[in-house]
Amino acid sequence: MGILARYWNLLARYLRPQWASVALLAVLILGHTGLQLINPQIVRLFIDTASVGGDPQRLVTPALFFLGVSIAAQTLALGVTYLGQNVAWMATNALRLDLTHHCLRLDMSFHKTHTPGELIERIDGDVGTLANFFSTLALRLLSNGLLVLGTLAVLFAENWRVGLVGTAYVSLAAMLLRQVQRPATQAWRGSRQAHAELFGFLGERLGGIEEIRANGGVPHVMVQLYRLMRTLLHQGRRARLMGSLTFIVGYSAFMIAVVTTLGIGSTLFLRQLITIGTVYLLLSYVNKLYQPLQEIQRQVADLQRAAAGVERVTELLNTQPTLIENARATLPPGALALACEGVSFHYSDGLGDNGADNALTNVTFELAPGQVLGLLGRTGSGKTTLTRLLLRLYDPDAGTIKLGGIDVRDVGLSDLRERVGMVTQEVQLFQATIRENLTLFSKRVSDGQVRAALDALGLGEWCQAMPRGLDTQLKAGGHGLSAGEAQLLALARVFLKQPGLVILDEASSRLDPATERLLEHAVGRLLQGRTAIIVAHRLATVQRADEIMVLENGRVREHGDRRALASDPTSRFHSLLQTGLGEAVG
Repeated sequence: MGILARYWNLLARYLRPQWASVALLAVLILGHTGLQLINPQIVRLFIDTASVGGDPQRLVTPALFFLGVSIAAQTLALGVTYLGQNVAWMATNALRLDLTHHCLRLDMSFHKTHTPGELIERIDGDVGTLANFFSTLALRLLSNGLLVLGTLAVLFAENWRVGLVGTAYVSLAAMLLRQVQRPATQAWRGSRQAHAELFGFLGERLGGIEEIRANGGVPHVMVQLYRLMRTLLHQGRRARLMGSLTFIVGYSAFMIAVVTTLGIGSTLFLRQLITIGTVYLLLSYVNKLYQPLQEIQRQVADLQRAAAGVERVTELLNTQPTLIENARATLPPGALALACEGVSFHYSDGLGDNGADNALTNVTFELAPGQVLGLLGRTGSGKTTLTRLLLRLYDPDAGTIKLGGIDVRDVGLSDLRERVGMVTQEVQLFQATIRENLTLFSKRVSDGQVRAALDALGLGEWCQAMPRGLDTQLKAGGHGLSAGEAQLLALARVFLKQPGLVILDEASSRLDPATERLLEHAVGRLLQGRTAIIVAHRLATVQRADEIMVLENGRVREHGDRRALASDPTSRFHSLLQTGLGEAVG
């Protein structure tokens, strides 16, 4: 798709809902352009009337007319500014919403290769460069183009020599703009990419600031930051240099045009072929060529910046999720049966858990409704990968995964993730109230439902002990809460969904006795009447399981009834119990 087609598609998509405002904006801009052509004619009439010593009363009418036209022009300019800004904000905010929603739909392979900081720069920084593009850029380019053509027409009507001077100046300026457009667009694209890389780096490093400082990584981070800022400097300087060069050459051509017009006008005046008012008129119109051409140059510079933004935004919007959603079935109510048949998977980006070619190989097992599976294995054995496949963050390369007898690829993603709840060790809490963290900002969940869920998990008194109950404000990342308290909130969040399958990656942190008792009770209540998979780290957690499955290097090493495996001295699970589960599974 060509760049013009991308421009048009983006404009049409986000300006169509505001067509009435855009139409009014076009009328205001064209009206302002027409008034700019009228005023020099009024001033010429005033000058010529005054120079011949006419009746002073005859000067009042053109003076009042000039004042009225000037006020009208400024009023229209104010309307253009207000309406243009409103259109720009409405369009860019709509684009930000679409980009954010699109990024949330993309699968984990995309997010593994794009840092949060880079995506912030794409969604906010790149879109910010399109504000003028959406509001008045196209209309101002059109109106300034019409103003240039109208001015040249008047100049030719007044004096063909000055008309030729104006035409030569406009042609030179247009040629310069055409010559610098492509390299300038590439320069601005490089600048935007440098910004994205810098924001991605800062977001990643600031997120791990404790680890960096604790391990003496600050000097290395500063060296990397210096290199990124140096790249940003070079890219930004190159982009701005292109714009400055265009301005210098364009201004020099304008001064030549002014001097030439002044020479022609003064010669004709001295020969009494034109009046002094006409000399002013010619100079005024040549000056009026400079303003719209400068505006066009600035707008072309904006267009160049916008072109880089359009390309990057379009590229992001055209990035399609590799997971194809085909909602042909819905999951049955209640506890869900789970069946994996010959499931194999590898990370194409090399970002897997164990660094092997395959993260999972020919994994086959079944789990009856209401049963609890204890999932064991060393770090990198494929435990996390398996849970990601169950949530359909990835699709297996081979084999099928069925919930309630239905292939998960035939279930809508929203339905699947509503019926499968997951609690990880790294609980994500937001800078919001306890209520909002539990409901994930949904207005459909009432306070009564929230309190009922907390009471069912034995967390009602804990919540009431918080400073403002459900309205207690939490800090970003859950700072201010212990690891156990964050886990409690995560359990309550999943309980509110009433899932049919629960995936629990048990917290391995040491908890105080009171919080641990609460956590154990909450886990027991959450798993009641539900199918569950527990990624186990501690012996106490394994005791909840009905079945045990041990993964090694992405393969099922062992799977069976927990009691039977525990009593079998030849089993891997029996060996783990003897050596200490926590040390053995990592």
